[in-house]
Amino acid sequence: MGFDIRVSGGTAILPDRGEVRCDIGIRDGRICAILPPGEEASDTSETIDATGKIVFPGLIDAHLHFGFAEKPGEYASETASAAIGGMATILSYFLNNEPYSDVFKAELPDVEERAHVDFGFHFSTAKEVHLEEFERCVNEYGVTSFKYFMNFRGDAGRYLGLDGTDDGYMYDLLKKAARFPEAVVVMHTENIELVNRFTQRAMAEGKDGLHALAEVKPDFTESENLMRAMVFAEHLGARIYIPHLSCRSGLNEVRAYRRRYPHVYVETCPHYLTHTMDSDLPASVGKANPPLRTQDDMEALWEAIGDGTVDVIGSDHVPRKKQTKMTNIWKSSQGFPGTATILPVLLSEGYHKRGMPLARIAELCGSRPADIFNIGARKGRLVVGADADLTIVDLDLEREVRNEELLSYSDYTPYDGWNLKGWPVLTMSRGTTVMRDGKIVGLPGHGIYLSRPYS
Repeated sequence: MGFDIRVSGGTAILPDRGEVRCDIGIRDGRICAILPPGEEASDTSETIDATGKIVFPGLIDAHLHFGFAEKPGEYASETASAAIGGMATILSYFLNNEPYSDVFKAELPDVEERAHVDFGFHFSTAKEVHLEEFERCVNEYGVTSFKYFMNFRGDAGRYLGLDGTDDGYMYDLLKKAARFPEAVVVMHTENIELVNRFTQRAMAEGKDGLHALAEVKPDFTESENLMRAMVFAEHLGARIYIPHLSCRSGLNEVRAYRRRYPHVYVETCPHYLTHTMDSDLPASVGKANPPLRTQDDMEALWEAIGDGTVDVIGSDHVPRKKQTKMTNIWKSSQGFPGTATILPVLLSEGYHKRGMPLARIAELCGSRPADIFNIGARKGRLVVGADADLTIVDLDLEREVRNEELLSYSDYTPYDGWNLKGWPVLTMSRGTTVMRDGKIVGLPGHGIYLSRPYS
């Protein structure tokens, strides 16, 4: 049988084989053949020449936020930005204080009409009704990942419109999740009671800047809650995922605890691999949670990527305008855009500078998030039968990062002016090219919602 598309001449990153020169045949939006280079085949409607390029599986950003910019327009802008960065799938956090049965189905069409790439959601949990509808979220909406903010006690989560909870709520959430083999609870670990006290002192002393932020949120406030999260998870038999881990002490706790309980997954973000509290960034622009930490913490994260402690690289992308950050460190909004620069950062800082294997990048942004979040049957690997999601990369392409070329609603990036080596030149989603040579060529509305199956 013929191919709709043949990707020829490239070096593909194949599971368990690494870098392999081969051609990839695509039919009806799926990978239907992996062939020796140039092997004859019958009719091919389109050929994409990938000679001299690396063919990754379509990559995944498992940590992106909608709702902080300009809905519903950001569903188009931020999925376009993802495609610019070689991301063929995004998983976004749906932050909501109301029943998901009231809002999810109402909002889903807005995303479906605008998304350039495939998408799924993690649901945040903050009210008793979210526990009551947990099974419905899994069974009817195909959502198998749920966010829990250990720091949202009292009014701490009001800026996101979320109620505060307690350990009893966390216990019941993890207990429910343990009933579903595919379910995973994303645990934001932060001891807010310590952070609040430290912040009051720092503000009273007139402190400001990235060092002050790191001082009121020291690594202990992250790693202490991380230990508690693992204890709860083991006791109840739940799978947990630690987002945006930023410090050596937290990594050490995970390494030790996994010897007795393996169902703990770890994500870090590109900015913790490239920036510290001493970085040349305006302080408020660099505000994130957790905060930027020390050079030693940065090196610890690179080590953890190398030894497998880190499972996933996610952006924690927040598409706010720069103006929302231009104040002191205490009033500045948290977070910054990042999905479009995940891959160039890993290629430039990881592959070129540190010798990081390309297959490891394919794991961190492909097969591992796909497996953890239950889309591995169709995403994250170049295998026959999977969706024809491909990210084609020119390892030698050097570009200066310019925010306007990344297409986000946000008007800045912490990498503005950086020269990065290694960029995606084509993003394909289910056999459709959505980005080519830094330009969006696909139409909004191509992306589909990923309802995740369960046992």
